[in-house]
Amino acid sequence: MTWNWQQPDWPNFKWDRLRISATEERFLLGAGVAIGTVKHLGEDERNQLLVEMMSGEAVTTSAIEGEVLNRASVQSSILRQLGLASPDKRRVTPAEQGIAEIMVDLYRSFSQPLSEEMLFRWHRMVTSGRRDLADIGRYRTSKEPMQVVSGPIGAPTVHFEAPPSKQVPTEMKRLVSWFNRTAPGSKEPLPAITRAGTAHLFFESIHPFEDGNGRIGRAIAEKAMTQSFGQPALVSLATTILAHQKSYYEALERANRRNDITQWLVWFAEIASEAQRRSIAQVEFIIAKAKLLDRLRGQINERQQKALLRVFREGPEGFKGGLSAGNYGTITGASPATTTRDLADLVEKGALIRTGERKHARYALNLTTGIN
Repeated sequence: MTWNWQQPDWPNFKWDRLRISATEERFLLGAGVAIGTVKHLGEDERNQLLVEMMSGEAVTTSAIEGEVLNRASVQSSILRQLGLASPDKRRVTPAEQGIAEIMVDLYRSFSQPLSEEMLFRWHRMVTSGRRDLADIGRYRTSKEPMQVVSGPIGAPTVHFEAPPSKQVPTEMKRLVSWFNRTAPGSKEPLPAITRAGTAHLFFESIHPFEDGNGRIGRAIAEKAMTQSFGQPALVSLATTILAHQKSYYEALERANRRNDITQWLVWFAEIASEAQRRSIAQVEFIIAKAKLLDRLRGQINERQQKALLRVFREGPEGFKGGLSAGNYGTITGASPATTTRDLADLVEKGALIRTGERKHARYALNLTTGIN
């Protein structure tokens, strides 16, 4: 098996620009829409959006690697790092603290050139608390092959093998140089999606670290996209990749075999576009939330407000299967009779929409009322 980095044209990636040019144009237009929409938010709503986007990306980029983190703990860490009031002093694990630090650093340093020092800093963050790694905050040094495998121990399937450790420093210097000279306003600027997709594949092909390559590689892609906006922003890239996790690994595996990366960029362009739509939906959701709560101010009791805020925490997609009377009782501690009255009142006030009857009744946020 010959991998992309073993071929004579490595790393001179080629692609058909026409295949993704239309998507690139739509992406830039969407970026303008998103930035313009955010400007309509107040400071509190902007901070809320920022924290929710960061924590969502932190949790999902870790979930792609099979690591389950507590979203509330990650949010608490992000709030403290941003100097915002944290609602609690909950315990945060090293893994939660580390991935939160990457998100904040990515946001604050979006315009800075990529550097090895930045990558080493991110690696120390993503491996925070680890005691099983030999190389933390530096490139891997093991003489053992760096492989992505699956299947039984005796007969594994090798999906990819990265360059040997002795080649990594040279390969990474080439990647960092390429990333910076293709940035907006630099010598060889590339369109946003093309640069982000190529950077991610370039990094993953080298697999420079002992662990944490997926999370750092996705952070690099987000940095590339953010730089194209000209201002700090986050897109829901990891969240969208998690929703298409199987095809993500399949697309990467196919791309690791050749240096014509047209098919990879076509796949990545669709993911980036979907990520952007998710981001815009999140902004619109925050606006609708603010307007709905403002309209209901003084009209609902503490139980109702607590329940609505809990439902809002689930994001635009809401509770899986909808909010039930049982959920409401668990959230608020209300009796069944009180729950029935509270929910009926929220429906009457236009805060919730009800579907189904009796024990099958489910409730969803009525955000159209909040937007008007």
